[in-house]
Amino acid sequence: DATETTEAPTEVTLVTHDSFYVSETVFEAFTAETGVTVNHVTVGDAGTLVNQAILTKDAPTADVLFGVDNTFLSRALDEDVFVAYESPALDGVDDALLVDNRVTPVDFGDVCINYDVAFFSDGLAPPTSLDDLADPAYADLTVVENPASSSPGLAFLLATIDAYGEDGFEAYWQSLVENGVRAVSGWEEAYYGEFTVGGGGDRPIVVSYASSPPAEVIFAEETPETAPTAVMTDGCFRQVEYAGILKDSE
Repeated sequence: DATETTEAPTEVTLVTHDSFYVSETVFEAFTAETGVTVNHVTVGDAGTLVNQAILTKDAPTADVLFGVDNTFLSRALDEDVFVAYESPALDGVDDALLVDNRVTPVDFGDVCINYDVAFFSDGLAPPTSLDDLADPAYADLTVVENPASSSPGLAFLLATIDAYGEDGFEAYWQSLVENGVRAVSGWEEAYYGEFTVGGGGDRPIVVSYASSPPAEVIFAEETPETAPTAVMTDGCFRQVEYAGILKDSE
């Protein structure tokens, strides 16, 4: 009887959301250790990433997906796009983050309202609560991400449901609309397009991360004495990101 053999792959395609960043030296080190080259592709925000994985699950365009988070995870699991895999590094991971053996938790962070410190340094006080965002004093100042396509956008929506309940969050969102909230497709568009600090836009309040203010310092061309942005702690949402091996991938 002939014995079928399978050669080890020499290339792995990694698909991520647009906000994924890793230095090239990380991929180079991985290749040196394994002999496998990483082909990295991006497809938009996390919602778009998950939707594409679902639409192509019978003929996946990548091998590994990074960036599905706890807001979109149930959709991916219900559509059964991943294979079971247990990382040998899970012993060092908090059991609370282990939700399914088809995905591996990689990182977590808090989605929070960020604001431009300089904008609120003279006159109007910075927002301190979700209610403030619907106050006419803060009209036309806030940009959020579309919860249908963006994981921080969906995280913010879930935070408002938690704050106002399933019977009250729609009224809250109606008040945001009446107060001139702007919704864009994803975090990149919001932070680097509409936000006064990140993109030179006209909105000094944005849905971003608790880690954004220190990132503004760490990655600045000239290190500022203090961060140009700050976080409103009311309405934060703990986001967990996962990676998984796509079913039927090569």
